[in-house]
Amino acid sequence: MTITKQDELDGMKAIGRIVANTIQTMAKAMEVGMTTGELDEIGRKLLEREGAVSAPKSTYDFPGATCISVNEEIAHGIPGNRVIAPGDLVNIDVSASRNGYFADTGATYRVPPVRASLDRLCRDGKRAMQVGIAQVGTGKPLAGIGNAIGRFASQRGYTLIRNLASHGVGRSLHEYPEEVATWPTRHDKRRINKGLVLTVEPFLSTGGTWAAEGDDGWTLYSEPRAPVVQYEHTVVATDRGAIVITLPG
Repeated sequence: MTITKQDELDGMKAIGRIVANTIQTMAKAMEVGMTTGELDEIGRKLLEREGAVSAPKSTYDFPGATCISVNEEIAHGIPGNRVIAPGDLVNIDVSASRNGYFADTGATYRVPPVRASLDRLCRDGKRAMQVGIAQVGTGKPLAGIGNAIGRFASQRGYTLIRNLASHGVGRSLHEYPEEVATWPTRHDKRRINKGLVLTVEPFLSTGGTWAAEGDDGWTLYSEPRAPVVQYEHTVVATDRGAIVITLPG
C-alpha cells in the first residue's frame, strides 16, 4: 500500500495501535504453566473487542488468531497444548485488519531464567530491526534495509534467516513489495516510494540460515538448528524517514 491521504494514515495507525496493544498485553499475561493456546485466546479476545480480524486466520485460514513459536519453532507456530516453561524463548506475531487496513507486528520474549547469550541475542535482534527501519525513507533503496542489517549481524557474529523476508502490507497482509530481503542482496534495484507501507522484520540467529517447514504444514524451524529471534514493526516511508505505526497507545 502507498499512503496518499491523511485518512489512510489514520486508518493504518488505528490498526497499528490495536496489534501493538494486543502483543503487549499477551506478553504481560504470559507465564510459566500457561499453554500457547491459552495465550492465543487472550489475543483473540482483544482483537475481537476492538473490532479487528486476525489476518492469518482470514487470509490463510491459519489455525489460531496469532502465531506463537517456542524455542526451536521460529515462525508460524500453531497455538495449542504446548506449555510455556522456564527458560523458553517465545515469539508472538500479531497481524490483523480493521476497516480494510492491515498491520503486522512481532517480538520474541524471554521466560526467566534465560541464559545471558539469549538475552544478548534478544537485545541485538531488536537493534537489528531498528537498523533496518533507519534505512526506510522516500527514494532510498529497498536493498539498503537488508544490507544494513547484514552488516550489523556479521559484525556481531550472527547469522540471518534468508528465506523469511519483510513485505508490503496495508490493504492486505502481504502485498507489493512482496519480498524485501532482511539480509544482504545485490540484485534488488527497487526504490522506496513516498507513503510505502511495509514491515521490517529480521530473523537474527546464532547459526541458523534457513527456515524449514515442519510436518504440520505451518510451523517453521531453523536450519541448522540454532536459537532465532524476530522483531517486527509496520512502518510508513516519508521524506523524513520511517513512521512506526505498530506502537501501543
